[in-house]
Amino acid sequence: MQEETAQSAIDTFLSAFNALDDRYVIELLSQALTSDVVFWGPLGRSEGIAAVEQFVRDIRSHPAGTGTMVRCSAVDMPDEWARYRWAFTTPDGGPRLAGTDVVHLRRGLIDQVIVFAGEIEPSGS
Repeated sequence: MQEETAQSAIDTFLSAFNALDDRYVIELLSQALTSDVVFWGPLGRSEGIAAVEQFVRDIRSHPAGTGTMVRCSAVDMPDEWARYRWAFTTPDGGPRLAGTDVVHLRRGLIDQVIVFAGEIEPSGS
């Protein structure tokens, strides 16, 4: 049950990247995130849904065109933390970015997001 709740919040969060219109971005984020969400993204730490909304809008306005964000793994959830893999692809086979997010949930909503963009290279040992 807990993993289903997490998966629902995660999928709603990711759907904001794919919204048909920018007007729906904040609505989708408000359904998935707490108002005081802490977001650790590629440019550092920010707080609140408005900060996450700006990040989503920046991704949606990618110079190569509006892309598609998908969850490409199951949701792995030990206790209140969850992780999943994602991929963002721009139209016509343009740039692709993949990574892993780690999220913390509180009362069925995401209150922390840590974005790890890119793949981790195997160690040389």
